[in-house]
Amino acid sequence: MPGIHKNSTVSFRPGPLERNLIEAKIAASGMSKNDFYVRSCIYNRVCVVGKKEHIDRLIAELQRLQKETQRLYDEMKTKNPRLMPEDIRALHEEYTIFLKAVLWMLSGADYLMKEDRRHEERKQE
Repeated sequence: MPGIHKNSTVSFRPGPLERNLIEAKIAASGMSKNDFYVRSCIYNRVCVVGKKEHIDRLIAELQRLQKETQRLYDEMKTKNPRLMPEDIRALHEEYTIFLKAVLWMLSGADYLMKEDRRHEERKQE
């Protein structure tokens, strides 16, 4: 049916300069706008500044995943587990997505850790 999309829309409002820069990069890439936006969001590095709110959200998500993992573990220990492969698959997918996001975020701060390592090496000399 026309006008009906299966996937949800993600939108943002760049300023005029940002929009022109994005449009220029899209033209230079030769990709469709959709492909460019998706690949940029997934594969580009973004520097994330650590704020308490970010850390709190990560901790809350880790706690939620820990509780779910414990629930599945307890279920497996029972004599008649009702655990379904879908439960395990869903948890695996959630963990994978979450861990990929955390690793991506940490890779954006990699330069900070390299500076720390250099500083430690200088101290040892």
